[in-house]
Amino acid sequence: MVPWRSNEAGEVTQDVIDWYVRFAQGKPGAIVVEATGIRDIPSGPLLRISDDRYIEGLRSLVDAVREASGGQTRLLIQLIDFLNIRRRPDPEKYFERFLIITPEHRQALNLDNAAEIEVRQALASLSNDDLENILSGREWDALQFGARDRVTDMENPLVSDLPQTLPRLFSTAAMRAKKAGFDGVELHYAHAYTMSSFLSATNTRTDGYGGEVEGRVRLPLEVFAAVRASVGADYTVGCRFLSEEIIKEGSGTDDACFFAEAFAAAGMDFLSLSRGGKFDDAKQPRVGAAAYPYTGQSGYECMPAYLSDEQGPWGRNVEPVAKIRASVRAAGFTTPIVTAGGIYSFDQAEALLSDEKADIVGFARQALADPDWFEKVRTGNGTEVMLCRYSNYCEGLDQKHKQVTCELWDRTELDSQHTVLATDGKRRLTAPAWTPKF
Repeated sequence: MVPWRSNEAGEVTQDVIDWYVRFAQGKPGAIVVEATGIRDIPSGPLLRISDDRYIEGLRSLVDAVREASGGQTRLLIQLIDFLNIRRRPDPEKYFERFLIITPEHRQALNLDNAAEIEVRQALASLSNDDLENILSGREWDALQFGARDRVTDMENPLVSDLPQTLPRLFSTAAMRAKKAGFDGVELHYAHAYTMSSFLSATNTRTDGYGGEVEGRVRLPLEVFAAVRASVGADYTVGCRFLSEEIIKEGSGTDDACFFAEAFAAAGMDFLSLSRGGKFDDAKQPRVGAAAYPYTGQSGYECMPAYLSDEQGPWGRNVEPVAKIRASVRAAGFTTPIVTAGGIYSFDQAEALLSDEKADIVGFARQALADPDWFEKVRTGNGTEVMLCRYSNYCEGLDQKHKQVTCELWDRTELDSQHTVLATDGKRRLTAPAWTPKF
């Protein structure tokens, strides 16, 4: 979960350390540190691991978690790459500055010999219906949603060269994680990001890295091979990918079974399954905002709220993951499978393990609601657990790039001298301490 606790330089701040220490105090089996950028580029208050200068700060995070958990919690870090995405432009500025005028625009407007400024002014004066007929699909999309690079943009050298650049970026980031003392890395192959887009059925690249499943899984496997060569055979490396994309013409569970078997055969140490969360069906953002990949149906399936269908927000990923696990076992592999999504109770989690639908259970929103869940359940204080309401209050903060907190505790004991407040001064940044009754 990205909590927006870093700074513009992508560094480990005290707020980042406090965030993970608070989870570590609950002594979960493992914590996966938020998606951390592998490119040395500005990316807002997102953690980075793109240069050796980040190792010292990351090491201080590892040390703090180990101390807070009494050494009981393993710590992994999630490595992420993402392509360029721009905010939805003001239409006037789009036509004035950003749109590249083409012969097709001139021909459609009967302005073959007109000055460029005249063409821009003519386009800006048109209705949306007329514009949709004149602009290309990508130009229209850039106007309505903001320009976004795709892995199929082969005319862009930075995109066409991804198979050459990404293995090195991921492998050097993984080596930094090892030097910082993390117990392992999780390669982010899920949601709206670069590696997930290579796995997607919408990846139509014709250079051997798209098309059929064998081509789509090629780069993810090459990235893993580079990472494994970098960190060695005795270091934990797994990945997080999608059981289903939940988009039109996207990948389904059969694709995920193929990928899972390929990852297991390659020697990944664990496979963690999510679902949905794609840009393809995201709702239109307001002017000046960027598209958010958890606003369409695929985003709903990733983070469903209590306002839901008959199934509700609970365990929507369970059966797809069970199918993927069965496929991996049938292929002869014992690779641990992690399931997550709408899991909140001990009985629910324990049943997934005993029914062999998963080997590891991951909590996100429930752990945010109560970082002491694990210790409360382990010590017989389960009745004190604060259950997630699945209101997606936290998701709304994330969408606005605000420091993420939980409505169950973020207005509690605000006047305490030990309480650290969010930048808005209205919320605490970590849950209050819990004292066991016995």
